Amino acid sequence: MTGLLSGWTNTGRATRNFLLILCAMHVMLFVDRVNLAAAAETIKSDLGLTNIQLGVAFSAFNYSYAPFQLVGGWIADRYGSRRTLAVCALAWALTTMATGAVGGLLTLFAVRFCLGMGEGATLPAATRALAKWTTEASRGFGMGLTHAAGRIGAGATAPIVAFLITLMSWRMIFVLLGIVSAIWALWWFRYFRDEPSEHPRMTPEEIAALSQNAGQASRYSGPVPWRRLIPRMIPSMITYFCMGWTGWLYVTWMPSLFSKNYGVDMKKSAMFYAATFLCAMVAEFLGGVISDHLLRRTGRKAIARSLMVTVCLLLALSALIPAILVQDLIPGVISFTLALFFLDMAITPMWIATMDIAPDYAGSASALMNAAGAVAGILSPVVFGWILDLTGSWTMPFFASMALMLLGSVTAFWIKPDEELGAAGRAAKLALAE
Repeated sequence: MTGLLSGWTNTGRATRNFLLILCAMHVMLFVDRVNLAAAAETIKSDLGLTNIQLGVAFSAFNYSYAPFQLVGGWIADRYGSRRTLAVCALAWALTTMATGAVGGLLTLFAVRFCLGMGEGATLPAATRALAKWTTEASRGFGMGLTHAAGRIGAGATAPIVAFLITLMSWRMIFVLLGIVSAIWALWWFRYFRDEPSEHPRMTPEEIAALSQNAGQASRYSGPVPWRRLIPRMIPSMITYFCMGWTGWLYVTWMPSLFSKNYGVDMKKSAMFYAATFLCAMVAEFLGGVISDHLLRRTGRKAIARSLMVTVCLLLALSALIPAILVQDLIPGVISFTLALFFLDMAITPMWIATMDIAPDYAGSASALMNAAGAVAGILSPVVFGWILDLTGSWTMPFFASMALMLLGSVTAFWIKPDEELGAAGRAAKLALAE
């Protein structure tokens, strides 16, 4: 237990508070992202949408989320995470509140598109902040803890929305959630500093430990070496695309799948959905601490990151098989839950690898990888809706998921987190640089 929590016990109060605030951000990030799926059946009925139209609305988020990963990663590297995340959170707040005023597919698509713009820069900026505020030995813990918090948000949203929708309209729910996001933005800007040494509660021991990080970036990184960085990140991008294809199906279609495929009401469906994502929360945390443990035991990042991802994807693929073959509720829920568990256990080492590969450009490196996952998020909800309308089967679309996870388990071997990208330059620029 002490080993698992060493990433927490070996840090000071300032760093622990930073991690807690970042955990709160991940909760809100996924609440604002998943709330549409949680209220999907009510909104679909109210606005008169078909399954394909609902899939288009789900994917609208990723049309802007994918490109704004790159813009946001560069902005975070250029101007720091403090301002970037504060502005992003205000953007989620406004667009979430605006969702309560939509009148049809066009306006729903527009607000989800704008939400994707705000959230696009978020995870790259948060990754840069983690690279600055955590030591190399505790990055797995920090990344696992904060990403696990996101799964709390994803899992808790469905039952919370199911409860609130009995007290108020779905439109008022979106307004309420937007207000909470705005409060977080002010909290973050007041507490965080781009340089840990500038925080009044940071101890000399913590600052000394952080200064030992390999490739520890200055306040703002130099010109982003896109021509070297993009080819270096291609294996990570392909692998994360394969993972994101299935991951986005859980975020968008899973509440409806539990309800329609297994014949349970909205409240029970919400509880099954919540349980699935709470298990995923444990998986993301374990993925981080196990990755840290493997690194301490072997000293090889290829084992702690790449090999771990490969094993997790093969286990996730195997777990999906019973859900496709057996149509009963309990075996199906267990199968889908285990698949997401192993899939999410691979997420944390993937994000840590971006800091291993390009510590000076963690924002831009993680943006490239997450943008690939967002492209999968554009395609998979629409393809799912198309296959569903074509076949009437809620499980048939997961054959594509299995094929892509098999591909991802292979491309993970080419991530090579042991080979660090060189650093150079003074001020980050959105331009090609050698």
